[in-house]
Amino acid sequence: MSDSIKHECGIALVRLRKPLQYYIDKYNTPTYAIRKMYLLMQKQHNRGQDGVGIANIKLDMKPGYRYISRYRTVEQQPIETIFNKIAKKMRKAQKEGNDKYLDADWMKENYGFTGEVWLGHLRYGTHGRNKIENCHPFLRQNNWRSRNLVVAGNFNMTNVDDLFDKLIEIGQHPKEEVDTVTVMEKIGHFLDEGNQKIFDKYKDKYTNAEITSIIEQELDLKKILKRSCRDFDGGYAMAGMIGHGASFVARDPAGIRPAYYYTDDEVVVVASEKPAIKTAFDCNYDDIKEVNPGHALIIEKDGSYREEKFIKPIEKKSCSFERIYFSRSSDPDIYYERRKLGEFLVPHVLKSINFDLQNTIFSYIPNTAETSFLGLMTGMEDYLVKKRKEVIIDQKPTSVSVEETLSFRPRVEKLVIKDAKLRTFITDDAHRDDLVANVYDTTYEVVQKNRDTLVIIDDSIVRGTTLEKSILTLLDKLEPKKVVIVSSAPQIRFPDCYGIDMSRMKDFVAFRAVLSLLNERGMNHLLDEVYDKCLASVNDKHAPNYVKEIYAPFTYEEVSDKIAEIVKPDDMKAELEVVYQTVDNLHKSCPNHLGDWYFTGDYPTTGGNRVVNKAFVNFMKGVTVRAY
Repeated sequence: MSDSIKHECGIALVRLRKPLQYYIDKYNTPTYAIRKMYLLMQKQHNRGQDGVGIANIKLDMKPGYRYISRYRTVEQQPIETIFNKIAKKMRKAQKEGNDKYLDADWMKENYGFTGEVWLGHLRYGTHGRNKIENCHPFLRQNNWRSRNLVVAGNFNMTNVDDLFDKLIEIGQHPKEEVDTVTVMEKIGHFLDEGNQKIFDKYKDKYTNAEITSIIEQELDLKKILKRSCRDFDGGYAMAGMIGHGASFVARDPAGIRPAYYYTDDEVVVVASEKPAIKTAFDCNYDDIKEVNPGHALIIEKDGSYREEKFIKPIEKKSCSFERIYFSRSSDPDIYYERRKLGEFLVPHVLKSINFDLQNTIFSYIPNTAETSFLGLMTGMEDYLVKKRKEVIIDQKPTSVSVEETLSFRPRVEKLVIKDAKLRTFITDDAHRDDLVANVYDTTYEVVQKNRDTLVIIDDSIVRGTTLEKSILTLLDKLEPKKVVIVSSAPQIRFPDCYGIDMSRMKDFVAFRAVLSLLNERGMNHLLDEVYDKCLASVNDKHAPNYVKEIYAPFTYEEVSDKIAEIVKPDDMKAELEVVYQTVDNLHKSCPNHLGDWYFTGDYPTTGGNRVVNKAFVNFMKGVTVRAY
């Protein structure tokens, strides 16, 4: 994606199902779980560079021994920082313990991160400052093992204010009004309550120490999650560990945020992306399952596991942006879907170049658009096969020879190259554009000046800033006749509130295009009408998305044409056209991931509608804060 936007977080959970000594004996090292966690997190590093955290719980530790370990960091290379600290600890144990290094009991008693239950998190800071206090996993401590709670997740709640108020109603005094705190304390409250109910049930029959053991066996995580999450409105894949060793991963009822798991006799593992599990455990893709929407994967202290429905699922609206851009395309399903996104663009691209393939060069903006580019070129090859058939078999007339028809191939060049080493923060705002324009470089002397059309495919166009300030200026220096920018995603028209930092209306170039169209056609009154509706719906939890109404008067092509006008630099000589994927073709490409609210405004929860209406009110008021 040429426009830089914030991402969503990633989770990784590993539960060793056998005693630690089993893994030490089998692999001749106590670091089996550490290595697996490192791979899971490294293969998901695309999901978070703002911070990393990891926590570990040891099972059945004697009183007086620490059994929860946690490291968090916001250093520049957070994964390496975390695991270097753990590796240093292991090297120290090997040096000091000598033969005891391979003794599970000695390692667990003397060193942290030697337990059986692991939880890792990769953070993209969509809200809050980038401080270590903002990093997951969060820890809610207690002197009773079964009341300790460690939580990490990939989530955003749209109703934080409501959740905050409910915590106050039950007598708590939250330290912050943010979703991470409210989620942690909500689960923590019902965890405490679940503990207390079991204690009260047996307090007249057994000693306190005996009841503690019973609690760890009878604690009902499904019930705790059901009561904790019933008021949540948002997208979430939430992972947690209880101090005695049970753990869970809960997924929102619409399946907005992803969660996958794999199990065998040795492990239960959960991650936000399938390729990470595949790489770390060398398992078959068919053995990696999806946590169902509204369900939780619950892993008990004894290592048994089950998937339980804890909240009523609603229509599945898994995030389509995962498939277009965020998740790694090494997932075979995502790879296929991205290729299809490229193929479906062929008719639109052919029309934009007036079917003149001889004078067209195809390229892509590195690197995530490469898969869609391959799909686009496959589609072009299929088109040429059809044309050859018409000429040779159907004997349709043509202006070129049969030999030329058979030998012709689309021209493909790598025209846009990003200079990863160039940093724009080294200069002041007034001169930053000069550097931005040079973040990308190009390949010279491959374009026929004033004759060739350049077709450049990108994953998506969000703000259009990079196009305007850098890429188009760069391409125009090659002196093409025309530039066609192709987005494998549809027009991004509405904010996200479920985990990705796209929350302000004015940031979207599609929204800016509609504002320009309204102004040109004397329809600015529509803004005031929508504003009044949004303002009146502030406290209406069931209000529709009124912002759709400002897009309704215009065709898709009208908005695309206006976007081209907006992003085209004033001194650009070449003709410019912007082509977007259609929503229908997005659905055909990604049939199992129909969460398209970015493009259509069809939010899967009522909180989404409240957020978009509030975002529009903020825009009209000139307020720049996010709407959730």
